Amino acid sequence: MVQSIIDLGENEDRIINIVKAKYGLKNKSQAISFIANKYKDVFLEPELNPEFIENLSKIKKEKGIRFSNVLDLRKHIEKNA
Repeated sequence: MVQSIIDLGENEDRIINIVKAKYGLKNKSQAISFIANKYKDVFLEPELNPEFIENLSKIKKEKGIRFSNVLDLRKHIEKNA
């Protein structure tokens, strides 16, 4: 576990306290961890996310469906919708 000393403004501290209270967290460290985990998908590039790499390997193993034209693809999509 990494420990950090950070300087927060009043508004940021208030936000962390609100998150802490809303989700029943024990301390501000848990609130900051919650916020970081909640927004990791927004700020991290998908290539850096371990789940993304796992999903890619699953997709590579799947067999694809070939279509001779767009009309066949459209029919397949509408049939399975």
